Amino acid sequence: MNSADDDAERPEPPHPRETNLLYGHADAERALLDNYRSGRAAHAWLICGPAGIGKATLAYRMARFVLAHPDPSAPAVRAATSLAVAADHPVTRRIAAQAHSDLLMLERTVGDTGKLRTVITVEEVRRTVSFFGSTAGEGGWRVCIVDTADELQYPQASNALLKVLEEPPPRSLFLLVSHEPARLLPTIRSRCRRLTLRPLANADVMAAAAAALDTPPADLDLRKAVALSEGSVARAIALSGGTLLDLRDRVLALLAQLPAIDARALHLLGDGLERSDDALFGIFLETVRDWLSGLLARDNDRARLARVAEAWERINRAVAEVETLNLERKPLIFNTFGLLADAARG
Repeated sequence: MNSADDDAERPEPPHPRETNLLYGHADAERALLDNYRSGRAAHAWLICGPAGIGKATLAYRMARFVLAHPDPSAPAVRAATSLAVAADHPVTRRIAAQAHSDLLMLERTVGDTGKLRTVITVEEVRRTVSFFGSTAGEGGWRVCIVDTADELQYPQASNALLKVLEEPPPRSLFLLVSHEPARLLPTIRSRCRRLTLRPLANADVMAAAAAALDTPPADLDLRKAVALSEGSVARAIALSGGTLLDLRDRVLALLAQLPAIDARALHLLGDGLERSDDALFGIFLETVRDWLSGLLARDNDRARLARVAEAWERINRAVAEVETLNLERKPLIFNTFGLLADAARG
């Protein structure tokens, strides 16, 4: 396993606006390309699927193509076999530098506290009014990417976006990324053509993660991370540093001992997670929930299944309370293992 110092040396993966390669979504890419050159292009797409599988990468890929080829009937568009735009193309460089006047990106921004906001605010969404109210700077399309639509401030930002979607200006294109489209306003969903992406095959996850991290595919931590990725490049990248994998292994070892509880190991785990970032705490919660899901899938004992379901519900409520009220994590960890021990007993 890599050390924390090894994690710090790993390069940060590029933002989707800087990513020119797309892995594993050829059919979805073809659907966007065919629709664009049909002459009856949809004005809004809702690109759905699990987190970390390339939805935003596909959205930026589409934006680059449309801004680089504003005429759907042009020979270059007719001959295209993908949405690829050369890395040295002016549109590619300007989008990567966030300097293209005809592309508006709606995403969470840093607030007055210096931390990333939890939502895309209504003030951000209102930028669409002036953006779409003016003529495209280069006489072509105006494109808006919302990454992610799930994070729109409800209901203000959602309603502000809906207003623009209901009366789209000519030659406008909305690309909404969503992990959980069911959370969106039904009226927003109805204004968009849906494009659903599936989790990637492990080979595609490996290729994408290795390219993003500039890491050889033979890297042992990366191979283990890909095996646990569930088709998500983002998850593989997060796990690949080693620290998250180490934590997952520690939690699994404690879960394997249930209903016995190793109080000393729990104290060490709690101390570490109390001071950790959200990614480590997220892996702890994810490992626990996966373990509970496994129990529900394997067990046929009704009484035990009822205890597992109750533990799941109580843990989720406790987690929501800790996150909402910014409470200490260590008591939650002890409480969680107490509930899991009860659920694991025969």
